[in-house]
Amino acid sequence: MPGHDRFVPDPEPPADEEPAEERWFLFRGAELLVWRDEVHDTLPHGPEELGLGTLPLRRLYVGRQGGVWYRAAELDREAPVPAGSEFLDLRNLWGLLSESLWAVAGRAAQLLAWERDHQFCGRCGTPTFQAPGERARKCPACGLLSFPRISPAVITLVEKGDRILLARSPHFAPGRYGIIAGFVEAGESLEEAVHREIAEEVGITVSDLRYFGSQAWPFPHGIMLGFNARWAEGELAPDPGEIVDAGWFGIDDLPLIPAKLSIARRLIDDWADRHGFVISESATWGN
Repeated sequence: MPGHDRFVPDPEPPADEEPAEERWFLFRGAELLVWRDEVHDTLPHGPEELGLGTLPLRRLYVGRQGGVWYRAAELDREAPVPAGSEFLDLRNLWGLLSESLWAVAGRAAQLLAWERDHQFCGRCGTPTFQAPGERARKCPACGLLSFPRISPAVITLVEKGDRILLARSPHFAPGRYGIIAGFVEAGESLEEAVHREIAEEVGITVSDLRYFGSQAWPFPHGIMLGFNARWAEGELAPDPGEIVDAGWFGIDDLPLIPAKLSIARRLIDDWADRHGFVISESATWGN
């Protein structure tokens, strides 16, 4: 992102300022439009720059940084692709956008989805409107406020000696492995979610649970909370409905692991660094 100023999220642009420039996140479904030629910057200045000939389905202000205002708009799924541009899924934009700009793109995608899905009150069905001064949709009939939804999930790297637990979901492509993760249930603490998910998915218990870090995960509206833990007892017994294979892996026999886009890879890289291991790039299964 331009400059080194902090990104300031806001539901409305400041009334007493003018932007030095504007950049737009233009989505067609889950895909973001970016310029792929040498003439334009990566993000367009607005829908008009593209000559699409159609108005966005919805648009919103995302925030600002260093004089640059960021806005987002949802385009019709049949919107054409202007010459020199391309619609790309957020996962495929990792590395094309800076890490900080990618994070704002994820924020924009989540806000557009929330705007689309909360046009009507979930309590009484009345059309909602943007609440002034805050990021919320308000029902004029019953007063219900709906805020952007965030679904917390825990993800845990389990160590046993100098080996780590890796598992394959039935949704993964052949040969690809990750680490145990799952959504937090209502009324459950993060720690309780970690122990439950590990016990349910691979049948073991863990100890020495330590918080590692978090990552916004806009697929579609999650936040991943990372933990480290140590194996305590039990033999691996994967739940066949959730896990097709699981095992303890060392640096010399790592299967294909997640790319650096994810907190899963940050956890694995941290484990490697602590042990003085070097992970081969051939072990990465891409974005």
